[in-house]
Amino acid sequence: MRSPFRCFKTSPEIIRLAVMMYVRFPLSLRQVEDLLHERGIDVSYETVRAWWKRFGPIFAAEIRKKRTASVQGMTQWRWHLDEVFVCINGETHYLWRAVDHEGEVLEAFGSKTTIAGLTNTSFRSSERWVFQPSPPQRFRTIAFTG
Repeated sequence: MRSPFRCFKTSPEIIRLAVMMYVRFPLSLRQVEDLLHERGIDVSYETVRAWWKRFGPIFAAEIRKKRTASVQGMTQWRWHLDEVFVCINGETHYLWRAVDHEGEVLEAFGSKTTIAGLTNTSFRSSERWVFQPSPPQRFRTIAFTG
């Protein structure tokens, strides 16, 4: 797999630092630029914005994957599946969210078809989920019309 940092002259550690400072703390892009300048790193706030736009989803996926992998080993870890029916322009669409016991959304996807009839084994082997779940503790259905 090719590195997503291959086209950048700046080291991956600096890019990760800048993006995580912007995402983790309530800082503006210009404040991140100033903090990096104090550390001897001369980058523009527009560069930080471009890094955030390109690498933010990659870092979020890594964090989500590590978090779910570490919590699934715990005995008290539970999750449930939220099923939301949404009517858009007269058509019913389904939003599926896997939510853990802390309320963290593990994965979500939308569909025009329902998966309510799936068994636990076929649900577990579904290719739509990034994490490999054990059967959900409960199913919760919410319907929105309008």
